[in-house]
Amino acid sequence: MPHRADLGGFLKSCRARLGPVEVGLPPGSGQRRVVGLRREELALLAGISVDYYVRLEQGRCGSVSESVLDAIAAALRLTEDERDHLYRLARPGQLRPRPPVPQQVRPGLRQLVTAVGAATPAFVLGRRMDILAWNELASALITDFAALAPSERNLARLVLLDDKVSRLYPDRELVVRNSVGFLRLDLGRHPDDPRLAALVDDLCQHSPEFREQWQLHTVSRKRYGVKRFDHPVVGQFELDYESLYHPDDQDQLVIVYSAPPGSAAEAKLRELARRH
Repeated sequence: MPHRADLGGFLKSCRARLGPVEVGLPPGSGQRRVVGLRREELALLAGISVDYYVRLEQGRCGSVSESVLDAIAAALRLTEDERDHLYRLARPGQLRPRPPVPQQVRPGLRQLVTAVGAATPAFVLGRRMDILAWNELASALITDFAALAPSERNLARLVLLDDKVSRLYPDRELVVRNSVGFLRLDLGRHPDDPRLAALVDDLCQHSPEFREQWQLHTVSRKRYGVKRFDHPVVGQFELDYESLYHPDDQDQLVIVYSAPPGSAAEAKLRELARRH
């Protein structure tokens, strides 16, 4: 029952992030024996019995209603991604999980990634953070994906375990947290994916940072932001990135990096393209 075990760990992690004062409860007196909210405090906030919540956290509940999950999500102040993750863990019977099939990138999407421009790194990210397609500048920026075996084209494995790639990302803590968040959501969508399970086991074994963050049950989707690079060819610079989800396959997204026109970062991208 992997979902039930993950559900308990996820709820405990979310409880640990909140203190009673933050949610409008009295701090109480004496030494608290738990970090964050107690089970009875969360049950009070969610308007459910303590016994029911304890059974839910221990994986001893049957079907859980949407109203109860909504109340727990609100009490824990979950983000949209965390709320979705909670639903997947608490109601696995409604997921109708199927063995994952190999992902294919449509020719039109592959063509788009190739054609976005000589100064625009772009790649398609699939399940498990597998790299499914890329353009030349993405290879120049990160690594030569074409030289890797398909099984090695995994962004999480590269940024966490490959020394040459990991040195590109100065914000190590952010990289680890984002990798964990993506893979946690993927596990919620595909709990029976043996390749995903093997990847997580491998990362936990070889990356203490990943193993520590994995225990926190962080969940997040890739969206947009700024990423810092320290490249051996052109040095340090920042790029904006956008994540564009495939309308017919939410397990595929296009990551596109860009720099403001006329900026030093744009000049470095052009230099990187010229020297690649």
